[in-house]
Amino acid sequence: MKRRIAFTLSFLPILFIIFIITAILKTVVYAESEEMPETSSSYVLIECETGTVLNGKNENEKLPVGTLVKLMTVLLTAEKIEDGTWTMDTVLTATDCVTGIKGAVIWLVSGETMTVRDLLKGVIIGNANDAVAVLAENVSGSQEAFVMDMNARAFDLGMKNTVFTNPQGYDDPAQFSTAYDISLICRKLYSYDFLNEFFNTWRDFLRGEDTELVSENTLIRTYDGHIGWKASHTEASGWCVAEGAERNGMICITVVLGSTEDERFQLCKKLLSKGFSSYKVTLPSFSTEFLKPVSVHGGVDRAVCITANNLIGLVVPKNNPELKTVMVLPNYINAPVSKGRKIGIVAFYQGDTLLYETEIITTDEVEEMTLQIAFKKMIDKMLKI
Repeated sequence: MKRRIAFTLSFLPILFIIFIITAILKTVVYAESEEMPETSSSYVLIECETGTVLNGKNENEKLPVGTLVKLMTVLLTAEKIEDGTWTMDTVLTATDCVTGIKGAVIWLVSGETMTVRDLLKGVIIGNANDAVAVLAENVSGSQEAFVMDMNARAFDLGMKNTVFTNPQGYDDPAQFSTAYDISLICRKLYSYDFLNEFFNTWRDFLRGEDTELVSENTLIRTYDGHIGWKASHTEASGWCVAEGAERNGMICITVVLGSTEDERFQLCKKLLSKGFSSYKVTLPSFSTEFLKPVSVHGGVDRAVCITANNLIGLVVPKNNPELKTVMVLPNYINAPVSKGRKIGIVAFYQGDTLLYETEIITTDEVEEMTLQIAFKKMIDKMLKI
């Protein structure tokens, strides 16, 4: 018996070495392939300017999103500032709506005043539920009316799989959204420059230095190019994050739902880095051959110039950036021709995939040739001889 134990123990150092080597090999494999265990319920990666989805997993699945709901409160507040109703220095008064607020708070009491700036800091950096309550009540008149406004704004943004029931993000089976829908809020928030200072601040204070605010989004400090937005965790939603970053003039947004505490940030970094390394935004252009004037029959001019209407940037893979252009135009058009008249279409393809199409329109007007105009032109020509 003693001999058997001694024999087994003699192999322990070897087994330990094998264990260490195996762990190292696993680490090397993950590093080289950039793969990692993935347990997140849902995620999406979009390019901000065009809204193009670059990557996703269950991005339209309806899920609890925790306190990412607060991003809608920030958006509706920003729109109050944009339309001139408020400024950052507008002072708001807390009412009884802050009494008994649970979760993260900045300890507002009924009757206390605070500027919109500090309330936004409380929401964005400190995740404060009482600050949300004050903003919501002042935006819409009541919490209930604010929830209605949240849902109306979600509809306007194209958030087809979202229902809000409270502005704080409290767990409620009736409240849900999707990774893609949350990315639409982030995309809109990017247009408000005055929010940048809050979304890029990890630690700050209110009431002098009496109330400390610390952001849950550690990517503020750890990801190069960070521009926003928010991290969250609740019992129902798990660990979530909405993150945006900019590199080399390209802006990407990623949203991760139903993850673990550490994986949400790792996955965000992986998705963003892949987006920046694999794609670029390009503006389609034409050669003069494509945009040569179109003949006009029966007009005072024989041709009219044309252009593409509303060209936008397109997201293309860096390893295959070439676009194929297909234009459909008539051989001629009949006068009269109005400026901005649609006469054809142009489509842009990446391989066989249609990326975008828009109208071809005229840049000038051409009058119809009448006997009166023809006679006048003839007289003018004779007088010049």
